[in-house]
Amino acid sequence: MDPTSAEQTCFEAGIKFGTLYHQFAGTPVSTKNKESLEQAIEEAIENQPFCEDVSVTLDADRIEQAIRDAPGTATYTELTGSLMQVEMIIQREETIVQTQMTMKDGYPLMEIVDVTR
Repeated sequence: MDPTSAEQTCFEAGIKFGTLYHQFAGTPVSTKNKESLEQAIEEAIENQPFCEDVSVTLDADRIEQAIRDAPGTATYTELTGSLMQVEMIIQREETIVQTQMTMKDGYPLMEIVDVTR
């Protein structure tokens, strides 16, 4: 059985989330480079096929708290899922998939919000 357009488009969204999370997790981040990192992540993921839009928001308050909680005199922290919120729109053929990554019960949950044809 061939996959439907919706299934293929959802698969594409999963690929983009995997790339986003595993490529950028661990990147040094502070409030000074927050905006440039958001833009770099968005532009990198938008290069991939079928990606119509990516919005990455890094939480400045959580970044500052992570830096304060770190031992020593660090002026940055490592990027983790708990510091970011992501929304993506993936379109393949006539199917549009809206997705998001937000924290749910302490875990960065990547989920499909809507599928339209």
